[in-house]
Amino acid sequence: MKMIFLRLVKLVICLVLVTAISSTAFGEEFYKGKIIQFIVAYSPGGGYDTYTRAIARHIGKYIPGNPTAIVQNRTGAGGLIAAHYIYDRAQPDGLTVGIWNSTFVLHQALGSRRVKLDARRFGWIGAPVTGEPSCSVMGFTGLKTLDNILNSKTPIKMGVSGVGTGLELPQLLNMAFDRPVFKVIRGYRGTAPVRLAMQSREVDGLCMAFESARVVARSMLDAKGDDKMIPFLIHGDAQDPEVKDIPRIKDVVKGKENQAMLNTWLQQYNFQRPMSLPPGTPKKRLKILRKAFKATLEDPAFLADAKKSKLSIQYVSGEQIEKYVDQMLSISATTKERLKWIVPK
Repeated sequence: MKMIFLRLVKLVICLVLVTAISSTAFGEEFYKGKIIQFIVAYSPGGGYDTYTRAIARHIGKYIPGNPTAIVQNRTGAGGLIAAHYIYDRAQPDGLTVGIWNSTFVLHQALGSRRVKLDARRFGWIGAPVTGEPSCSVMGFTGLKTLDNILNSKTPIKMGVSGVGTGLELPQLLNMAFDRPVFKVIRGYRGTAPVRLAMQSREVDGLCMAFESARVVARSMLDAKGDDKMIPFLIHGDAQDPEVKDIPRIKDVVKGKENQAMLNTWLQQYNFQRPMSLPPGTPKKRLKILRKAFKATLEDPAFLADAKKSKLSIQYVSGEQIEKYVDQMLSISATTKERLKWIVPK
């Protein structure tokens, strides 16, 4: 009996080794001498482009066969051109990787006619960072905390540029608090003009991703007195000393329906700038690229590059993204109805 058991153990070990060797050989055979294209949905020099180019410089050494990685920018329709290209035009051979905005998954869930894809069908490799949507107010208002703001006798004027966090979060919070805590002031062409409006006291504050604010609004965060920008609310598990002790969005929103609404909207920030493969890409190649992506984000040389470029890194696995996508696409009819105003007409 003991001999039979030992033989079974040896057989299992052999099978594991053969599988591992064949998988590596498969990768080397396919990727050797090949070029992997990273298709970025936005312009050169922006956040999506910067993250992708940093990853592309290092990922080749972790893919069997060491293929060459190149980055191409395919802009248009707010990022949808690239997303649709990856979905229904790119070859599903493991040589084309798309980097586009996770907000389109939410828009699919809300029934957008512009989003002609099914996010469940992509091969999700992973994401290099999570998002930290936050709201801040200026020191000249005399307000410093969320409690101060909720007790204010007049709505807080929030500057807004375009769509996204700046526009959506104040309005979602008004819905959740069931009163106009914030007054949205539109018409600014970018967050830089909004910050200037805050400094000139045209508006009281803004909502934006804190991972961006800590870089582009550094001088305002470091300022004193009336000129200081004060974060008072944030999403996620941010450990930055400036925000680690302020309230989290999920903790201040009460009521089952309000929580469902905010949680659905916040899911997109749990995987920012994700990398995906076209539907139908062989699972072996997806597995190879997932492993290489994780190794790249743990590479000291890559992390040094990221630090130099002031990139925040929080690895999100492809498997975890699949769960987030499934949760976003499984929203209730009530939540869908409450969020449908977000989708562009």
